[in-house]
Amino acid sequence: MPEATPQQRLISIDVFRGMTIAGMTLVNNPGTWEHIYSPLEHAPWHGITPTDYIFPFFLFIVGVAIPIALSKRIEAGITRDAYFKIFTRAALIFVLSLIMSAIPFFGFKDTQIPYAVKILIVLGYTAALFLYLCDKKKVALIVAAATALVVLGFWLAGSAIVPYNLGTMRILGVLQRIAICYLIVSILYLHTSWKQQAMIGGSLLLFYWFLMTAISVPGCEITTIDDKACNLAAYLDRLILTEPHIWRGGKVYDPEGLLSTIPAIVTTISGVLTGTWLMTKREPLEKVSGIFFFGVVLLAAGWSWSLVFPLNKSLWTSSYVLYTSGLALCFLGFCYWLIDIKSYKRWAKPFVIFGVNALALFVFSGIMARLLGMIQFAGAEEGQNISLQELIFDNIFLSILSPINASLAFAIGFILFWLFLMWLLYRRRIFIKV
Repeated sequence: MPEATPQQRLISIDVFRGMTIAGMTLVNNPGTWEHIYSPLEHAPWHGITPTDYIFPFFLFIVGVAIPIALSKRIEAGITRDAYFKIFTRAALIFVLSLIMSAIPFFGFKDTQIPYAVKILIVLGYTAALFLYLCDKKKVALIVAAATALVVLGFWLAGSAIVPYNLGTMRILGVLQRIAICYLIVSILYLHTSWKQQAMIGGSLLLFYWFLMTAISVPGCEITTIDDKACNLAAYLDRLILTEPHIWRGGKVYDPEGLLSTIPAIVTTISGVLTGTWLMTKREPLEKVSGIFFFGVVLLAAGWSWSLVFPLNKSLWTSSYVLYTSGLALCFLGFCYWLIDIKSYKRWAKPFVIFGVNALALFVFSGIMARLLGMIQFAGAEEGQNISLQELIFDNIFLSILSPINASLAFAIGFILFWLFLMWLLYRRRIFIKV
């Protein structure tokens, strides 16, 4: 592969990242989970839908950014500072996800205090987190001011606060997987060539296939990936993480569990190889041709492998890695050709706005979604409560649209609301990163 060279920022990468995070926010925030168009749902187990493309696309683009960010450090010589930045960034991303899971750090529904006081506490946490990420040079002043809101809230609440139950906190999740993959693949990038990275990626996929199909699970008559409980990845999640700390929706497995992180690392490696290719001295049309070529090859390989090792997002099967990496290559190749080669850029501005502040969108929209579900009011029937989210959905969207279209409209409205907020940050040149 030709020598890599520094180049101007590729807008297509921001657009790809922006479209991916917008898609993630859209599918995570329907008006109601009972009425969703099938492409906006995950496959029940085996199989794949457009929603199942989103997370691997995000890991892929994380990988693409690694060579762009670290190539200069390699040229200047790898120092302790490089490792410190990698480990610090991974740790901050991991902790951010735990904060999202734990906010507001007390039993919101069980604590019998006015909602105004509860919201005051949550806003204090959120303000401290937002301002800290915006300007780390003024941490002391910013955190002190925002924490004052939290202290005031707890003082008003007094002894009525019910402590947060750490015994049910989910340990792994989307941001945690991103942090782990970023950490491992960044270190790998610093010490290996692209050929070694490709060989490691292929070996890991074969190794994962062997583990998932050849090793028996204790307590199961038959070990098979067709069963949500009787497969090695689910068994290890229950054994190591324990059931109270895995995804409640899975109950017996975690879609971002321990063993399935191995093939997710390979998804990130595929992004690293793409980023390295984009940084070479080849002509743009040659680069995009190569991207499409390998995209089609991986698509075909993933589909072929799926005949014996089915596509499965929850298990992150090896075939799923190849198939979604191929799709990501083709999608990025199209964005690169359309935006950076043909210069059709105006249509992509909203996705650039999302892309340069992807972490902020994911974290703060997630906190807002939690808050909308936490705040509850008395329902029409005695003893029945309704959340603020349901109140908005029922009285605005459901009053004028059919349930499934109302659910979609709510999700689109949620995205547009956050586009406006992200535009305010973009306009002021505020880019939140860790």
